[in-house]
Amino acid sequence: MVKKTLSEQILHILHQNASPSGMERIRLILLLSFPAIVAQIASVVMQYIDASMVGQLGAADSASIGLVASSIWLFFSIGMAVNIGFTVLVAQKIGAKNFFSARNLLKTGFIVSGTVSVILSLIGIAVSDLLPAWLGGSAEIHDNARNYFLVVIAGLPVFILNSLSSGFLQSSGNMKIPSILNVAMCVFDVIFNYLFIFPSHEFSVGTVTLIIPGFDLGVIGAALGTLAAVMLSFSMMLYFLLFKSEKLKLHKNERFVFSPNLLRKSFLISAPVGFDHVAMCGAMVVSMMIVSPLGTIPIATHSFAITAESFCYMIGFGIASAATTLVGQSIGARRTDLAISFSWMVTGLGVAFITVAGILMFIFAPLMIGMLSPVQEIRELGADVLRIEAFAEPFYGASIVISGAVRGAGDTLYPSIFNFVSIWFVRIPLSLILVNLYGFYGVWLAMSIELCVRGILFLIHLKRRKWLRGIKLQTNRLQENIYE
Repeated sequence: MVKKTLSEQILHILHQNASPSGMERIRLILLLSFPAIVAQIASVVMQYIDASMVGQLGAADSASIGLVASSIWLFFSIGMAVNIGFTVLVAQKIGAKNFFSARNLLKTGFIVSGTVSVILSLIGIAVSDLLPAWLGGSAEIHDNARNYFLVVIAGLPVFILNSLSSGFLQSSGNMKIPSILNVAMCVFDVIFNYLFIFPSHEFSVGTVTLIIPGFDLGVIGAALGTLAAVMLSFSMMLYFLLFKSEKLKLHKNERFVFSPNLLRKSFLISAPVGFDHVAMCGAMVVSMMIVSPLGTIPIATHSFAITAESFCYMIGFGIASAATTLVGQSIGARRTDLAISFSWMVTGLGVAFITVAGILMFIFAPLMIGMLSPVQEIRELGADVLRIEAFAEPFYGASIVISGAVRGAGDTLYPSIFNFVSIWFVRIPLSLILVNLYGFYGVWLAMSIELCVRGILFLIHLKRRKWLRGIKLQTNRLQENIYE
């Protein structure tokens, strides 16, 4: 008997008449979540590697990257938002077993996302020279900040299309390949960063002396190393998606049917996410502008602490990816009962795991920040703010996982509203008030309070089930157009 793939197991469970047992549902969540969590770990490790290697160059070099990091994410987030609409619809089409339409969405997604990412890249290149001054960075870090931003933003289409390819594979139920390739990308990043950042030097093992080559490019080398790693990962991701994917691989002579209706649906899902990402990343830019006048050490610490904290909530993003797939395919299979069940289960698991991670972050904060910088002031300040943030992690975890779950049902409007309200009407005003009272600590205290508010808003939304509005009309249709 041929063993079923995970994608086939999901479709079998969704289309059987009886409801799966609680253990079956938990098993599916864990099977989908584990590879996604591994992928998130790889992503965070890559950020750690970048930060740690640059941290060896000094506080000023670290600050130059930290200064423009939030601006980079602002550009990235718009491209990622475009991807969301297509990946959600692909999950729903696969859940409905409409594979032809799923492949049409894949092709449309690459055309639209590729075009948008190129436009964003050109805009970023145009403003790169002025950006460091706009953000209030000191003159000593302007050149490195500009150059780092320029290299990364020029490669933006590669980052965005790599993410889209990974999202399509995950939507089909294939979490394994994206996870493996993200881990491989982490390894590539170590190699390329080492090659590009540092100068050539000798390395001795016993009586054997090796010459390790290096281009000694410093901050620019960190950007080039990461870009090279993502390009290599993307080429392999594309191969598995277009030629090996069970449901989405290209079919010879299969015609491409452009569907304005599906494009509209994708836009309606993506637009709130785009607004959400722009609002949140815009707030990150404003937060950096609040921190910048405090000096080079706080700028570098802020960047390092955000990187260190990401180890805590990466589990949430991994579970959220699984939640989007399971809820999306449940909706496509007209199983709103399972969509509701999965949404609560992933929320419980996500909050439990991230609570444990928050406790560990509180305990090991000095070690986590110490891995990123040898500067004692940064280590002490970073450990303090990580411990402040640890108390908010369970609520932040709830918001991450619930956002992923309701996104599978196509609900992106309410999460965007919650994020916008909490970050712009809680975090930013509180930061402006508390920075005058407690300095750098005040910024992170404001962040922690805001994350708690955000988590409560998402939990209320999940309970009220507004994210299921419109689903019944959609799922009661007797026949779905194969082209849509």
